[in-house]
Amino acid sequence: MNISSALPTFVITLREGFEATLVVGIVFACLQKAQKQEYYRWISSGVIAGIIASISVGLLLWQSLQSLETSQYYYAPFIKQILNALFALIAVSMLSWMLLWMSKQAKSLKGEVEGAVNTALSNDNAGKGIFLLVFIAVLREGFETVLFITAQFQEDYLSSAVGAIVGLILASLMGWSLFYWGIKINIRLFFQIMGIFLLLIVAGLVVSALKNFDGAMTILSHINPNYQNICLFDRGSCLLGMKIWNASNFLPDGKFPGILLKTLFGYREQIYLVQLICYFLFLGIVGKLYFSSLNPKKQEN
Repeated sequence: MNISSALPTFVITLREGFEATLVVGIVFACLQKAQKQEYYRWISSGVIAGIIASISVGLLLWQSLQSLETSQYYYAPFIKQILNALFALIAVSMLSWMLLWMSKQAKSLKGEVEGAVNTALSNDNAGKGIFLLVFIAVLREGFETVLFITAQFQEDYLSSAVGAIVGLILASLMGWSLFYWGIKINIRLFFQIMGIFLLLIVAGLVVSALKNFDGAMTILSHINPNYQNICLFDRGSCLLGMKIWNASNFLPDGKFPGILLKTLFGYREQIYLVQLICYFLFLGIVGKLYFSSLNPKKQEN
């Protein structure tokens, strides 16, 4: 198994899965408090449906990319690279948004879920309301993980899937320990630590997105003479500028310890100017917003 593919999906699934588990646990607690145990089955159905829907989306995206891989269509390689870049950018946007949203809404999450459950119980179709609440929570976290795997690890789905499954199991055990056994978990500290790892992993995804987009433009300039002038640079890259780092001989990102640096910090053995600028720009902007959200008192002052 390739740890480079398994570890990032483990971290993301652990964090996102625990968030979904919190929602499910709060729903269970609300129904138990209201003595509405007959709706428990709707929670289970929502969890199962959310997982199945997430896996289905992943298989659909994977099949689409695989069909382009074997397609004889003239522009298939270009389309595949563009889709890779698009998936990566969507994953960056969604994971960044969830990172910032959860850090701001963590305190009010319990109240919001309880309000949604009480609203559902006051309607005639209470079961369907509970189902949709749980289904959307699971699907949202699952879709983010699936999109990340598709964007980053198309050639090693097995290792990525193993990392995701282990992360999901651990997240479920943590949620079970919290709600059933009453074991104290510092949820705030957990999300802070996972948030830092997620921030660095997503920054590496920014680098990959730029590489895929650059590859797409390079392919387009080669297969269509009308786009030969689309590239701004001649050496190494089409749009990424000069190569400012090449450690392939002494610190390759496919072997330890480079593979660990790539997994956790977005390291690449070859880095171009635009990639480096965007990497630190992302960390500067999103990182500042994230750490500011962890200290709301300082933000108010």
